[in-house]
Amino acid sequence: MNLVAVLLTGLLAGGISCAAVQGGLLTGLITRQHAERQTAAAIDVTGQTRSWKARLGDDLAPVGGFLAGKLAAYTALGALLGALGGVVQLSLAARTWLQIGAGLLVISFGLAQLGVPGFRAIVVQPPASWMRVVRKRARSQAALAPAALGVATVLLPCGVTLSVEALALASGSPWQGAAIMAVFIVGTSPLFAVLGYAARKAATLWRGRLVAATGIAVVAMGLFTLNGGLELAGSPLAASRIVEAFAGPATADSSATTMSDGHQQVVVTATETGYSPHLTQIRAGIPTTLVVRSTGAAGCVRGFVIGGNQTILPESGDTPIDLGIPKPGTLHYACAMGMYTGTITVT
Repeated sequence: MNLVAVLLTGLLAGGISCAAVQGGLLTGLITRQHAERQTAAAIDVTGQTRSWKARLGDDLAPVGGFLAGKLAAYTALGALLGALGGVVQLSLAARTWLQIGAGLLVISFGLAQLGVPGFRAIVVQPPASWMRVVRKRARSQAALAPAALGVATVLLPCGVTLSVEALALASGSPWQGAAIMAVFIVGTSPLFAVLGYAARKAATLWRGRLVAATGIAVVAMGLFTLNGGLELAGSPLAASRIVEAFAGPATADSSATTMSDGHQQVVVTATETGYSPHLTQIRAGIPTTLVVRSTGAAGCVRGFVIGGNQTILPESGDTPIDLGIPKPGTLHYACAMGMYTGTITVT
């Protein structure tokens, strides 16, 4: 298992893709903590100016708690996934409903952060017994809630994280699964550290504005995650279906379809940025083969889903998929996360 590649994935892609959700929750929590806790000020109760080292420690304590909780939780999750890998593989339907559930959960956290009635009670806090243990230690108190949030982020997966979790599942080993997830989380840590520290320093200046901004970002990413699940489920509530319903059918690219000896072939190109052309057209009642031409395909694009079945694409090369004899209508396809979609119209 190439852990260097996993580390680079976390460093270059994982942190960015998850920052809008998990980073938004972290900055919102730290901002609320700062506003509620006057003891975080630079002057202590004795009136003495505190050293820059002490103030830096207070600023980094919440970030460190979050990263420690997240690392511990994902390492344990990786071990569990690796152990389960040799026993069971999640079906496409199960992963689809998990993604829908994750999207709804993310939206709920965002609405709670915005103070929307009915969601205000959703707060990530450590148990009261933990708080009693560190009641007299302000820095530990500041770190506990972010640590609990770090643990809770296993319920808020982003696209890249889910892909790495699938890799841990496929490893078939609890040790390899734990190593994969731990290295990935270490790779995402620098960006989260910057976000958390910036939130701590900016809390006095921005306060409610930062909480509102991050809450909106969390809701937006939750809607994005939810829509990916709806796309995979073929729901009429998916964004692409809604656009089709109101805007009408777009012009199909007929150049991707060829006919030979009573058999038609349609070619869709898969790259790291999605599929093209987005809309193609074939004729009904004719044996048809869909050829997915990978040219640098990466990430969830390699998980090509059509007709309720997933095909793993190579990074480069052609992958033929038998469509049988299609009937008039539409065939929708998407990546494994529902982020990239396309349509084949059958006339």
